[in-house]
Amino acid sequence: MSDNTVSKFDRIRGSLDGIALFTKPTTVQNIETVTGKGETFIVETARHAELGDTIFIQSIDENQQVTRLALPPTVANAISRQRDALTSRSRSRASKEVAQARKDRGELPGFMKKKVKK
Repeated sequence: MSDNTVSKFDRIRGSLDGIALFTKPTTVQNIETVTGKGETFIVETARHAELGDTIFIQSIDENQQVTRLALPPTVANAISRQRDALTSRSRSRASKEVAQARKDRGELPGFMKKKVKK
């Protein structure tokens, strides 16, 4: 018996075709370090001027099982915010470590050093 229904992935992808800008699909092959099993991801992003970014992900595991997801703009925005927050936190942490190392060496902080005029 054949299932003629169109998948949610295909419906969303088709609804944006022609009205959104699409990136070229990127294929990423990942090997899990713990298990050594490989999987392949195909990632593509569509940007609609009013709706935002929709991310399309297709995953193929070692058993050739395919999973397809269409992440809506609200999810894409949450991922972006979380990534930005982690970047800010890691930069802040690194800056504090550098400042502490300078303090331990007896150096003045950069903003307290006198500027040399040329």
